Amino acid sequence: MSPAARKPRSENASDPSLTLNFANRVSFTPRTSRWTAIIPWLFVLLWSSGFIGSKLGIPYAEPFTFLTLRYCIVLAILIPIALLTRAPWPKGKAQLAHVAFAGLMIHALYLSGCVWSLRLGLPAGVLSLIVSLQPLFTAAFAGMVLSERVLPRQWTGLALGFIGTILVVAHKTGSGLTFTMTLPAIAALVGITVGTMWQKRHCPTFDLRTSTVVQYAASLLITAILAFTTETMQIEWSGQFIFALLWVALVLSIGAISLLNHLIRSGTAVNVASLFYTVPAVTALMAWAIFGETLTGLSLIGMAVAVLGVWLARGR
Repeated sequence: MSPAARKPRSENASDPSLTLNFANRVSFTPRTSRWTAIIPWLFVLLWSSGFIGSKLGIPYAEPFTFLTLRYCIVLAILIPIALLTRAPWPKGKAQLAHVAFAGLMIHALYLSGCVWSLRLGLPAGVLSLIVSLQPLFTAAFAGMVLSERVLPRQWTGLALGFIGTILVVAHKTGSGLTFTMTLPAIAALVGITVGTMWQKRHCPTFDLRTSTVVQYAASLLITAILAFTTETMQIEWSGQFIFALLWVALVLSIGAISLLNHLIRSGTAVNVASLFYTVPAVTALMAWAIFGETLTGLSLIGMAVAVLGVWLARGR
């Protein structure tokens, strides 16, 4: 046997598998890296648009009725997709319960708390401040619950992000607050914090298609009960309402939530939570462009501070 024939396979330059592996590393890694960098900010953009869509739709339907219709549309789209693609469902009652509980926290409790507090008269600025405590709460419990270490740089970023949020919404806080108004907002804060951490810990590898169906089905049950028991369920159909409903159902409940699930799965809880600091700033820009709402110099400074805070908090 010749020396060339005895050469190990790993040293053979003509091995097609080595050429393919090298090509994959060269061709696809940069593209993947760019997409990975874009996903967090695309999520922020889509998530922020949900507040605008809700503001457009709420005048034509009561909050829980609006959420119930929204979840029905989402399930009408996702169930056929899950069945046609034969996506695997959560295995066993325990996994099913974990997925459903995370969905109840993120979709039912968080969104219901937000719309309920707004309906009771809580200013949107105060609501933004309350739910913006989420990154700080997540960081406080990340070590205990998820065994994640929060670095001093991240703590600094979280503090800056919260300060920036205060500056962004300071002119919208208003007065005349009552405990009744703030209680649903506090419930929303608990929901989004517990939901993201629960999903990170107990649902790390679920299939996004079927598990999202489970989460929205569980949430639909809650919002439908609230709509039937507390609202008239009357709807004023209009072009603006239909646009708003389709926007929050397709862009937010499918697009933004899919990105959030991806971020929870691939990143740390603190990194994901820190992104929510930029939501009030992006929402304020959208409200200024669409509704002509006031955008002060202090708000612009707050936006810059919030972005700096998120950059620090996401650095490792």
